[in-house]
Amino acid sequence: MTHSDRPTMFYLPNTMANWPWPRRINPHFEEVKAEADEWFRSFNALTPQSLIAFEKCDFEHLRIGCELMIIYFIVDEYTDVENATRTAEIVDIIIDALKNPHQPRPKGEVILGEIIRQFWERAVRTASPTSQRHFLDDYIMYLRSVIVEATDRDKNVTRDINGYLSVRRQTVGAQSAFAIFELGLNLVDEVYYHPAVTELISYVAELILIDNDMASYNREQGTGDENHNLITAIMHELRLDRSGAMTWAAAYHSEVEAKFTNGLRELPSWGSTLDLQLKQYLNGTANWARANYCWSYESQRYFGSKGPEIEKTRLVPLLPRTTPVQKLREQDIIVADLQL
Repeated sequence: MTHSDRPTMFYLPNTMANWPWPRRINPHFEEVKAEADEWFRSFNALTPQSLIAFEKCDFEHLRIGCELMIIYFIVDEYTDVENATRTAEIVDIIIDALKNPHQPRPKGEVILGEIIRQFWERAVRTASPTSQRHFLDDYIMYLRSVIVEATDRDKNVTRDINGYLSVRRQTVGAQSAFAIFELGLNLVDEVYYHPAVTELISYVAELILIDNDMASYNREQGTGDENHNLITAIMHELRLDRSGAMTWAAAYHSEVEAKFTNGLRELPSWGSTLDLQLKQYLNGTANWARANYCWSYESQRYFGSKGPEIEKTRLVPLLPRTTPVQKLREQDIIVADLQL
């Protein structure tokens, strides 16, 4: 296929058409988001131009949730341009900041250390001890997976579907992000780590990664960074074109949806108090799957200002491929401001 023969549009299936949890938004969102944004701007972690693009992402919900979302994306922006060695160094700094939230960070350190320290120092004031422990376990697991992603990037690895999913279930960061639903709960380990519960969490994480990879694929292929993406893995293993891979991903999404809803009905009981807390937690994770889908179209990270239009038509203008002249790092990172 010549460059002129390259398709200019592709179809993005509506994966969440039958998801039982509807779109909802916290009534305090705008007020709390403004506070979280002001906090993040104080670090000067991005250039003014990149900050404008970054803030178009519209992070959600209450203060800790807003800050947590900011952290996921800024860690992603900082590590996406680094090799595995430097990514591991950054990960060690973040872990140290989490384990020592009341100690000032060393001067000259990457700003992520202080961002994460302040976030966690604020979170531990109100988070239950069990939720703190679960968050740290899950978030550190996520950080370790980011190093694996960087190693794949260094070696230009394109994984098969199962190999990709084994890494992506962690790099999507969903399980640790679900901590915001647990902050006021006391989900004991017997419940939190029960196979029936961990299986449900893995299903929601998978729904989120499928939707995220489908929505982000255009942005990533345009910048030549599409190797860590489910659509690329499907195309690579099954020898499908872009449209065929999207269709396969949507069908797989439906299978995972069914597994989650069936699994909910088959949960064991731990007594009325724990059952109620678990129901609240799992309902939050299911809402997150919907929120992630809505955010993909309502923010401007993946589709610029055309998100609402694309959500209706399902047609995505294919971004031209560009090759960055250089990979800028840390405070000089450029966050793409998409114009489809």
